[in-house]
Amino acid sequence: MELNEQQIAEIQNLQRQLQMTVMQKQQFQMQLEEMKAANEELAKSKGAVFRAAGSLLIESTKEEAAKDLKEKMETLDMRVSITSKQEEKLKARFEEMRQKIEGPGAGAKKK
Repeated sequence: MELNEQQIAEIQNLQRQLQMTVMQKQQFQMQLEEMKAANEELAKSKGAVFRAAGSLLIESTKEEAAKDLKEKMETLDMRVSITSKQEEKLKARFEEMRQKIEGPGAGAKKK
């Protein structure tokens, strides 16, 4: 099947969206891992605790810092979940477009 310009543009757009979503999810996952590591270190700490507030470090209680980290981890976990769902939807749309272009039975040949 010959592709028209609209189909090519749609496939390219889907690819870009998928790449951006995957990169965004990876960033959220990395931030979440950093927060988990910080939470582990916070649990081990015995002395003063400081939190970043812009370019400043401000003394805080361990409880306040733990609460703040927990909230940030929950937010990041939700973002990872949302971007995972977006990724799955984009993959499904991309696969649907690929099958339309390749025609029926094309997927069976590859397996």
